Amino acid sequence: MGELNRRRFLERMTALSATAIATPRALGGAVLFAPAGRAAGRAAAPRDGLRSPEFDLPAADRPQPTDLTELTLVEAARLMRGRDVSAVELVEAYLRRIGRWDPRYQAFNTVVSEAALDAARMADRTRGSGPLTGVPLAIKDNFFTAGVRTTANSFIFEGFVPDFDATAWARLRDAGAILLGKTQMGPLATTAASTPTGERTTANAWAPHHEDVSPSGSSSGSATAVAARMAASSTGTQTGGSITNPSNAQGLTGIKPTMGRVSLYGVLPLTYTRDHPGPLARDAVDAAAMLQVMAGPDPLDPRSLGLPPVPDYIGAVRDGGGDGRPLVHPERGGPVRIGVLPGYLDEPEPPAGPEPEPDPDIDRIGSSFPRRERTQAAYRREVATAEARRRMLATLEELGAEVIELDFPTHWETLTSFNFNNVRLPERSEIFLEHLRDDVRKFGVSLAPWINGLLLPAAEYVRGSRARLILLEEILDEVFGRCDLVTQTQPFPFDMVGLPLIGFPIGFETESTGYPRPIGAMFGAEPYSEHHLLSAIAAYQRAMDWHLRRPANPDELRPAEGDGGVPGPGPGARYDLFDVMDLGE
Repeated sequence: MGELNRRRFLERMTALSATAIATPRALGGAVLFAPAGRAAGRAAAPRDGLRSPEFDLPAADRPQPTDLTELTLVEAARLMRGRDVSAVELVEAYLRRIGRWDPRYQAFNTVVSEAALDAARMADRTRGSGPLTGVPLAIKDNFFTAGVRTTANSFIFEGFVPDFDATAWARLRDAGAILLGKTQMGPLATTAASTPTGERTTANAWAPHHEDVSPSGSSSGSATAVAARMAASSTGTQTGGSITNPSNAQGLTGIKPTMGRVSLYGVLPLTYTRDHPGPLARDAVDAAAMLQVMAGPDPLDPRSLGLPPVPDYIGAVRDGGGDGRPLVHPERGGPVRIGVLPGYLDEPEPPAGPEPEPDPDIDRIGSSFPRRERTQAAYRREVATAEARRRMLATLEELGAEVIELDFPTHWETLTSFNFNNVRLPERSEIFLEHLRDDVRKFGVSLAPWINGLLLPAAEYVRGSRARLILLEEILDEVFGRCDLVTQTQPFPFDMVGLPLIGFPIGFETESTGYPRPIGAMFGAEPYSEHHLLSAIAAYQRAMDWHLRRPANPDELRPAEGDGGVPGPGPGARYDLFDVMDLGE
C-alpha cells in the first residue's frame, strides 16, 4: 500500500503543477476579488456528502483538571457527552480568559462572544450528537466564516464578510464545535502576526512581555490562543511552516496533512500548490480528533478528490503504542523506523566571539534586544535543542522504534535551495494581480514577495515546478524506501512537495532568556500517512509530559524591573532586520 500511495501521489502532484494555471474558482479559491463588505451573489457551500464523522472519544489517561480551560479538546468533549459539564460553562470559562488576558496576548482580532454563547445554549438544549459538540475553537482569519469578517489581516479584505463557511470550518461546525473568534495572523499569511503596516501584534504565550520571543507565524494567533488556554484547539494554514513552526514555538502539537487531505475551499489562498489547512492542538489526541473531522473529499476542491479513504486517526492515537505496548508500524508490522537526516543532532558552532562588532544595519534600528545578545541567546537555545532531540529519539527507541541514520536525497541541497523554494511566488502574484494593478499599498509590509513573483521569469517557474517533482521522487524513493518517519529541521522542503508534517513539544529550556521556552521537533511522513505521525507522537506523549505543561498567566511572567526583561509587543513595535535575516519573519 505504501508504494502504491507514493506512485499515486507523485502522479497527483504532477497534475497539480499543471493545473496551477486553472482559474482560482476551479482550484477552490472563493470570492477572491469581492469588494469590501459582504460577499454578494454567492450561495452557501453545499453540505451534501460532508457529514461529520462519528467516532468514539479515547478514554481519559490523567485526572481531570478542575479548571475547564485546562481540559484538552477530547477531555472537554467527553465531559459534555456525559453531561458532566455544560457547553455554556465551557464557553464562559474561555471568554473570561479572553476578556482578561487577550489585551496582552493579542491572539484574536474578532471575538464573537454573544454568538458563541447562543451556540452553547443551543448545544445544551439539543445535546447534539456531533463528536465536538460544545467545544470552543479559534479559527484563523483566512478561513471564511459566514457572517463574521474574514480579513486575512490585510487592507485588501479589511471589510470582507463572507456569507458561507470554508469547508474545513463547516465540517467542524457541523460536528458541534463553537466559534469563539478569528485569530490574528501574518498579513495575507506571510509573516508572524503584525498589522498590515508591520507593527507587531500577537505575543508568544510563554513570553508575553518579551518582544524578542516570536510567536512564530503565520498562524500566530491560532497558536497563542490554544497555548494561553483561550481556545480548546484552533485551525491554521501552512505554505511555509505556518502550522508546525508556531506549534514548536508554543508547546503545541500541530499537523500539516498531505496536500488535498483537507479542503481549501473557502480559505483565502496564498499558493495553490502549497497551501495546507490543518489543526493546532494541545496534544496528538486532540490533533487527531480535529483532523478526523476536517479531512475528506470536497466536490468544491478538486485537490481533495480521488484520494485514499481518510484513515481512522482516533484509532491510530489510541492503539499506536506506549503504556507498555511496543511502537509497531500499524500496516507493515515490525518497529516504526525513524530516519535521521545528517546534521539533525549536531551541536551548533559557538559564536565567533563574545563581543562581536555592532552591525550598524541592524543595531541602528533601535531593537530593544541587541543583535549580539540575540546571537548568544540563539546559540544557547540551539545547544538545548540538540540535547532535547537526542533525548526524544532515545525515548522513542525505548518505546520500540528503530532509529536509522540517513543520507540526504541525491540533489537535496540544490532542490531545497532558496531559489527553488521561491518559484512559488508567481502563483501568489497571479492570484492577486488585480489588486496589484489597483493599489500596491493594500499589501502593506508584505508587498515584496508579490513584486518578486511578478518579476520571476516564466522559464524559472516552469524549471522550479519540474525541480519540485524531482525532489518529491527522490524523497519517496531514497528516504521512504528506508524509513516510515523522518526528522526535519525546516518545514519548507516537505511544504514544497505536499507531504505531511507534525510539530510537537520535546522539552523546555531556560538558558537563552532565563525563563521557560518550549522546544519542538518536526517529523515528516510519506503521502496520506498522517495516522502514522499521530500514532508515534501519541505514544511519545504517553511516555512524556511536555504536552501537558501550560504557560503561567501574564501577570506571573512580567519581568521585574532591572532583570533584563524587555517590553512585549505593542503599538509602535515593529519587525526589524534581525527578524527578517535570522528568523525568516
